[in-house]
Amino acid sequence: MAVDFKKSNAPLNTITRDTVLMAEKTGNVYEMVNIIAKRANQISVDVKEELSKKLQEFANYTDNLEEVFENREQIEISKFYERLPKPVSIATQEYCEDKLYFRRPDQSAKDKADDPKEE
Repeated sequence: MAVDFKKSNAPLNTITRDTVLMAEKTGNVYEMVNIIAKRANQISVDVKEELSKKLQEFANYTDNLEEVFENREQIEISKFYERLPKPVSIATQEYCEDKLYFRRPDQSAKDKADDPKEE
């Protein structure tokens, strides 16, 4: 699920949320936390890959430790990614805005077994 995390309206600082109200979609607080955690991991991997690709352009493959190059553009890219909301904040915001699709594998198998069209 590709989401432009740069345009996310997730908060940059900590806010208090009503977990009972948020868990109404799943009926279980632990399931809600699991869904948000899995999405946060996906976002984290995407952000890390994108940052690595951008910083790869500035890679210096010399073995000389005396030569340290400060590239202004590289510093600005790093600062931009540091200022982004944390992956958990983005995932939580997506969950609250109903932008996440989730399903229970055991439930969908049960629904197929109960479906009279299948017979």
